[in-house]
Amino acid sequence: MTRITFRRLDGLLLLDKPGGMSSNAALQIARRLFRAEKGGHTGSLDPLATGLLPLCFGEATKIAGLLLGSAKAYDAEVVLGQTTDTDDADGVVLRERPVPPISAEALDAALAPLRGRIRQRAPIYSALKQGGEPLYVKARRGDAIEAPEREVEVHAIDVLAQRPTRLTLRVTCGSGTYIRSLARDLGETLGCGAHIAGLR
Repeated sequence: MTRITFRRLDGLLLLDKPGGMSSNAALQIARRLFRAEKGGHTGSLDPLATGLLPLCFGEATKIAGLLLGSAKAYDAEVVLGQTTDTDDADGVVLRERPVPPISAEALDAALAPLRGRIRQRAPIYSALKQGGEPLYVKARRGDAIEAPEREVEVHAIDVLAQRPTRLTLRVTCGSGTYIRSLARDLGETLGCGAHIAGLR
């Protein structure tokens, strides 16, 4: 295998990250392709998620923090009636419950407490660190985990489509918001459980 000679490279790459790949894996592939000495990404997208991931190289890494703190928008496919251990479709189904008929008004009432400045508990399968170790490492090992709760900002949640057991939501939020947690909490409010099936 030929050894890559890295070089100084400054700039931003707007990558449409495919599903099934972590943000760091996407960064490392791009770094090798461009032979960039220094690089960073501007926030962790779940492997399940697709969409815009700005990658910073060289001098551009100095503005990564600014981009990291910016507002973000997601289109989320939410499956009602199933709770998983990861709060998304990659996880093991822990519980199945019937989905009651949900009116548009009832759905909006359930979404209301999830808008604005809210306290949110992170998924146990997340990159958040506890004792210097990511939570997902502890979860995979089978450790008992009390995921931290923190304050996040959810600017808007709009319902793009509503079907009996599926919702399409557009979420605009601040940095650090977990869309998986929003889906999980919405499912509990509706009394049927929920998880994310797709996220862009």
